[in-house]
Amino acid sequence: MNGLLTAGRLFFAIAMGFFGAQFLIFVSSMSGPLPGPPWSHGVLSLDWLACVGFILAGVSIATGRMARLVAMVLGVVLLLYGLIRYLPVMVTRLHDPGPWTVVFEILAMAGGAWVLAASFPADGLGSPSWDGVVWRLADVGRFLIAISLVVFAVQHFMYARFVATLIPAWIPARLFWAYFTGIAFVAAAISIATKRMLRMGAMLLGTMFLLWVVLLHAPRVAGAVRNGNEVTSLFVAVAMCGLSFALAGAYGRGVKGRSAFIL
Repeated sequence: MNGLLTAGRLFFAIAMGFFGAQFLIFVSSMSGPLPGPPWSHGVLSLDWLACVGFILAGVSIATGRMARLVAMVLGVVLLLYGLIRYLPVMVTRLHDPGPWTVVFEILAMAGGAWVLAASFPADGLGSPSWDGVVWRLADVGRFLIAISLVVFAVQHFMYARFVATLIPAWIPARLFWAYFTGIAFVAAAISIATKRMLRMGAMLLGTMFLLWVVLLHAPRVAGAVRNGNEVTSLFVAVAMCGLSFALAGAYGRGVKGRSAFIL
């Protein structure tokens, strides 16, 4: 399972690094693939801050240097950003699926960052109280991921016909796959929330996101490389793949005397 955890960290780090690079392209030349949801806000100084922050977070998680602290801070920032900027929008537009997707993508990645934080060593910052905070945040992160998956599942059921149009035409029974994905999200959410078959559920979830990256998002980006929404959606899927694999791999490294899912 160590290889799965390493792959999960790398995928998540690549996604974070790309978000930073996407901001860099935008703020340095005001051209290229524009930041799409959930990252755009139109304040240049904040765009530069996001650029540097995402790149540093990606490098830290990929290399393991101060990764526990950086991943914890990343999770906090993502959580606050999602709640402060997009939750009010979601509340005022309850029947619009867009804000729901944005909010819970951000919350899932915040949860994934905390899961990753608990999978890294303390790097000299460890203490019983600090470790307790890390472990509690990792548990909160696990539930944020599970709740987000339930929301994604409901959206797949409610908007199945639209979801089916996003599936490549060469794949048969596209409406079936839209409903199947919703069912898979529910099953994964239950597994992650209850820790029942968590490793298997998270690994299958990560595999599903990886297939989406290859079969769905990459071809769409290839046909619209300057569409910020498509490009961002690709790397959101990469991040979701990474946090799923990291959760599966970390759960497989349980430590003696603990029933927790992370080492």
